[in-house]
Formats: sequence, C-alpha cells, structure tokens
Amino acid sequence: MSLTNLLEQRLYNCGPIKVGLIGAGKFGSLFLAQVPTSSGIEVTAIADLDLQRARKTCADVGWEEETITSIRFYEDGLPLISSSNVEVVVEATGSPAAGVAHARATIREGKHIIMVNVEADVLMGPILAREAKKSGVVYSMAYGDQPALTCELVDWARSCGFNVIAAGKGTKYLPSYHTSTPDTVWENYGLTPEKAASAKMNAQMFNSFLDGTKSAIEMAAIANATDLTPAPEGLGFPPCSTSDLAKILRPREEGGQLHHKGQVEVVSSLNRDGQEIPQNLRWGVYVVVEAPNKYTTHCFQEYGIPTDPTGQYGAIHKPFHLVGLELNISILSAVLRNEPTGCTSGFQGDVVAIAKRNLAKNEKLDGEGGFMVWGRLTPAEDSLKSGALPIGLAHGLRLIKEVRKGKPVCWSDIDPNNVDDVFHLRKKMDNTFCSEWNLTRNLSEKS
Repeated sequence: MSLTNLLEQRLYNCGPIKVGLIGAGKFGSLFLAQVPTSSGIEVTAIADLDLQRARKTCADVGWEEETITSIRFYEDGLPLISSSNVEVVVEATGSPAAGVAHARATIREGKHIIMVNVEADVLMGPILAREAKKSGVVYSMAYGDQPALTCELVDWARSCGFNVIAAGKGTKYLPSYHTSTPDTVWENYGLTPEKAASAKMNAQMFNSFLDGTKSAIEMAAIANATDLTPAPEGLGFPPCSTSDLAKILRPREEGGQLHHKGQVEVVSSLNRDGQEIPQNLRWGVYVVVEAPNKYTTHCFQEYGIPTDPTGQYGAIHKPFHLVGLELNISILSAVLRNEPTGCTSGFQGDVVAIAKRNLAKNEKLDGEGGFMVWGRLTPAEDSLKSGALPIGLAHGLRLIKEVRKGKPVCWSDIDPNNVDDVFHLRKKMDNTFCSEWNLTRNLSEKS
C-alpha cells in the first residue's frame, strides 16, 4: 500500500505523526518548510542550542506565529526525546558525539530515529543499528540526502537481478580542496561570504563538503548499508559526465577507474584543470550495473540506458537530491511501514582523520571541515589494523605527538585523558568487530 494511503488510515485511527526535530540548521529548515503542507506530519518539539535562531528559522520558512507558539522548544535534545508528545525523532545536529547520544537515548525510549547526522552514523552506526533492532525500533538514513537515495538505487538494481558494479554520488572536487579551510571555503564554492551568510550556510560544515570529508562519510555510510566496499586507497573522485558513468566506473582492467566490482565511488563535476564538465552529476546519485546476458545488453541499448563501449555495463542516475524537502519519506516509512530508508547493516567503510598541515604536539583537533584534518575513506578492516583515528572523534582531542601533513592521525597520537563517552564507545565497537572478523576468519579456515 502506498505511503499516502497508509497515512490516510493513520490519520483516521491515530491522528498525525508527532515529530521532534533536533537541530534547526540548514537541513532542519528545509524539512520545516514542508511541514505546513504535509498533512499527517506534525512537528511538536524542536531542540537547538540557539532557541532564538530556531524560532526565527520557523518564521523564515513561512510558519504562522500561532504555529510557532504551539511548539515546545528545548535547548537540550534529551528532554525532547523523552517527551510523550514525540514518537519519532529527527537528529540533524551534525555533531558526531551529540548524534550518538541522541540516537541511543531515542532507542532506549522505544522511538524511531531518522539519522540526518551521517557523521554519527559512520562513527557508531553499526552498533546503533544493532541496538535499534534489538529494541524493535527503526534506525534510518534520511531520505533526501545522497546516501539514502543511493541505497534506494542499489536496492532497486539488486531487486531487478543486476550485479551492482559501483554506486555513489557526484560532487565538486579538485585535489587541492583537501587543504581547504573555513577561511577559503566560499571562494572555492564560488560564493561571497555575504551570500553564504544569508543562506545560513555554516563555513566549517560546508568546508567538510568541499575538502572531501563529507563525500568520504557518505560513501562509508552507503558501504555500511549495502555491503559495497571502498577501494583500498580511498576515493578517486574521477571526473565524469552522466553519459560516461558506465565507461568510467568499471574495473581498471576493462578500461575504467574502479579498483574492483562492487565499489563505492564519488565522481567529480570538474576536470582536473578546474573546468566544469557538461552534464555533470554534482547534485545527484548513480548506480552502475552489469548486464547478466546478451539479451539484457541488447535491452540496455533498446531502452536508452547509457552504457560503456561494450554495452555490458549500464548506468542509472538521479540528477538531484532535495535534502530536507524529501525527509517526510523517511518519517512515513519508519512509522507506517516500520522500515528504514537505508540502514547500516555492517562495517565495511570507515573515515580516518588526515592532517591538512603539519600538526604540532599539544594542538587540539578541530573536527570535520576545520583547519587541521580532513576525512579519507578507507576499508574498515584497514582502519582498525592501522590504528587510525576516526574523523568523527577528531574534535577537541589533544595531540601528544607531531603529525606530518598528509599522514593519518592515530589513536596513539591522542591524549587518552579527558575524553568523552563516545570515545570509549567507539573503542568498544572496534574491539567487537575485530573479534567478529577474527572469528569469521577462523571458521573459514577450519571449513
């Protein structure tokens, strides 16, 4: 049954779905803009560190004053989560530590959680998803963000009987962006600071989009939800148009740029000389599939699927993502179908902190999109073997050693004192997966 039909039944039997939003930033504002025209979805509570900003955001997206005054506003997400007037929580803070805390509290309350916070999902998602499953609640990616949309394409392809060769998204990328900082981000984006401020764009957050960190995080999330895997060297960001997806995103031994079949990858909307590629996929998502037989290869041509020169590989893409404007799909799916719109199912990809410059002893790390580190995608097993620090923990930790530019920050480089709970939780998660992987290897060897 369609979501709209299920919603009609829900409205008749139980009334609107009561939603609590944590984080009224850019994503939150896009979601809030849709609420007045979304029959059956009622935002009953909003939590944000800046209450004045949160109320202004509601007004800016067109809410009536009467509606704003009916909302319960909180400075802390935890009372919102425990409110009897909230049945599903949207976590949109962007803080890994806060996201983990909010997710665990929501799961303990027996409520569904929509994790806009991909940073928290990649840091602790494999464990959070297990906790949610055990509690019988939905732990879901946010529809409208590229990871959920990519997972949808992968699910479609596999359901149709196709082998998925590659999946991911597009972005604006040049190698020099890895050293971008909040001071240079708007120039690299082609925006003025004034225009960015008027659009409520946070410099450090948007710099994480540009310096490669966000792309790495989103590809790790897709890998962990689909069992696709990263290349050992991380993302290659090959320049690519939508018409060349199947040609570029095929194995290297067949003329493409993939390390292996079944890989996550991000394509760049820019050539390496900085020129924009016509028909690029900067805002979209894609999947490349393999034709299982000659008849299907013929069908690719017959029905206009862009293919590689052999016709064996075909590409499907969606040229846009509408971020919070599409979030209702996740909320409705969780409450009405008890299904996520993408969810972590394993630990295939991790994102490690790489020094943007020479880092000195006693400096404190400033996190994703900052001046000190960027996030590089890596296979999860490689990350754990190397002892590299996850990018989601690179906030406020003091270095006890120097780290050279371009090198990973490691657990052994960090002062283990004065760390928060999520630091220890991540260590526990790593130990859990190390044990499971060793067990799997032993069983395989014995069989």
